[in-house]
Amino acid sequence: MEIFFIQMLFIVCVSEQIGKHVYPTIRATWPEAQQYCRDHHTDLTPITTPWEEESLKNASIGKLSGYFFVGLYKNGRTWMWSGGGKATYLPWAGGQLYNFVLETVAVVCLPSCTNGWHNAYPIQSSHFLCFNLIVSEYKATWEQSMLHCKQNHTALTSLTSETEHLLTLREIKHDNITERVWIGLRYLGDHWLWVNGDPLQYEAWPQGDQDHQCPIYKRCGALTKGGLWENWDCKEKLNFICY
Repeated sequence: MEIFFIQMLFIVCVSEQIGKHVYPTIRATWPEAQQYCRDHHTDLTPITTPWEEESLKNASIGKLSGYFFVGLYKNGRTWMWSGGGKATYLPWAGGQLYNFVLETVAVVCLPSCTNGWHNAYPIQSSHFLCFNLIVSEYKATWEQSMLHCKQNHTALTSLTSETEHLLTLREIKHDNITERVWIGLRYLGDHWLWVNGDPLQYEAWPQGDQDHQCPIYKRCGALTKGGLWENWDCKEKLNFICY
């Protein structure tokens, strides 16, 4: 009966979109939250850099208040992200990690708390945040993809960390998706940039690749199923990823 009640609660819950993230207005244990995010969105939210944390805090003003599970969990002695990748940015409360044996996940205080992240018990009930990507099965040029994402979602996605990269790869492995997909990467002026304004800190160009450094025609960015970025002809029709 309890499992059935939780499932019904998940079905009728209301969600709040916050950039790449979604806040389902329910509480759950960490494993339940992880499963919910994977079933309905992409995964529990990663926060891998100070910039990502600040961006999330700014976007959550007026929408969120309190502590929220994110995708951080302890695997042995190593803190990892649910979507993949080792956690290197760990601003714990008081500047130190409290190594309690059973507190193997983390909660983050939003939007304006300044005392850092806290260990938490995975079996406790808490609000949580999901990371949300939408892979379109519609094929379009890069410009058409950008417009579709703006009109129907938020924007063509950026990939600002290894974890976001891994999460995106997981979403495009299906056979009905083109071998490469459009992302929000564009060569304008004399440099590559994310069209949603995110900083270009993480990169995944092929090792030794020179073609993308000063492209004449191939000035739009795509992600291959093999996990590499390619500069591609913007008029090519591909599947694409929104958030």
